[in-house]
Amino acid sequence: MTTALLHTAEELRTRARGGRRAVVMTMGALHEGHATLIRTAREIAGPHGEVVVTVFVNPLQFGAGEDLDRYPRTLEADVKLAEQAGADVVFAPSVDEVYPGGEPQVRITAGPMGERLEGASRPGHFDGMLTVVAKLLHLTRPDAALYGQKDAQQLALIRRMVRDLNFGVEIVAVPTVRESDGLALSSRNRYLSPQERRTALALSRALFAGLDRHAALEALRARAREVPSSHARAEALSAIGESRAAADAHAVAKAVPGGPAAVRAAARLVLDEAARLDPPLVLDYLALVDPADFTEADDDFTGEAVLAVAARVGTTRLIDNLPLTFGAAL
Repeated sequence: MTTALLHTAEELRTRARGGRRAVVMTMGALHEGHATLIRTAREIAGPHGEVVVTVFVNPLQFGAGEDLDRYPRTLEADVKLAEQAGADVVFAPSVDEVYPGGEPQVRITAGPMGERLEGASRPGHFDGMLTVVAKLLHLTRPDAALYGQKDAQQLALIRRMVRDLNFGVEIVAVPTVRESDGLALSSRNRYLSPQERRTALALSRALFAGLDRHAALEALRARAREVPSSHARAEALSAIGESRAAADAHAVAKAVPGGPAAVRAAARLVLDEAARLDPPLVLDYLALVDPADFTEADDDFTGEAVLAVAARVGTTRLIDNLPLTFGAAL
């Protein structure tokens, strides 16, 4: 297939369309993570639908001292990757096309959720992100828009905006794509030196350490639910190596809902070790949050959660996260 490269809203508006339109929004510098989004969009749109990939480096979501000027612009390579992944259109508007007359005076405000974690580290970032997403949704008029789970807070805010402001579009989340060593794919990975990359691997190692601890706690909870509250329960717990728990099975069952604290501790141990490497990992935040509003999960939290981390290695800031689900209280 031949992918059309369009630069104006008018070109996109007058383009004949049939079936469903699925949109993947990017800032360019496309990689395999974006290709996965595009392939998923192709499945959603179907053979008679249309996949549009937007390429726009949005100045509104870069703060003072951030990497707007050095953010990679690789449009020719982006179009090639998009075409190989199944895109029908690459929409690459100029800043003047998206913001005619200069920066918009009316913008989307992210609200309290946009002030936490990434929002606290990058003030105004989410206001700029939501403003451009809203504009691109209007310009592209998709039936579905796809976003990666790596940017979990961004995804949550887009979902909230679409719900709160009644956008008629389906928001589809696509799982994080990782490189063979576990590092989450990001356009910023190219900034890392070999030594910095080795340090950066601590982000994913920390998340998976938390995931392993979470799995062990959930297994204990499941086992505790299966065994009656009796001497048999203590014997069963002892049989799986929980000798101290066997002495007081009820106490252990009650302690297990404190799993969020244990998950955070397991992840932080890895990050603390990485802080002593050369070059060091400089932690911005480690958080276990409720994806509905990105507030911290307390020790008796149940339901879906996101374990999220952000850190700098050298001059490069990286983020990553994993979804977790905590079982109901015993």
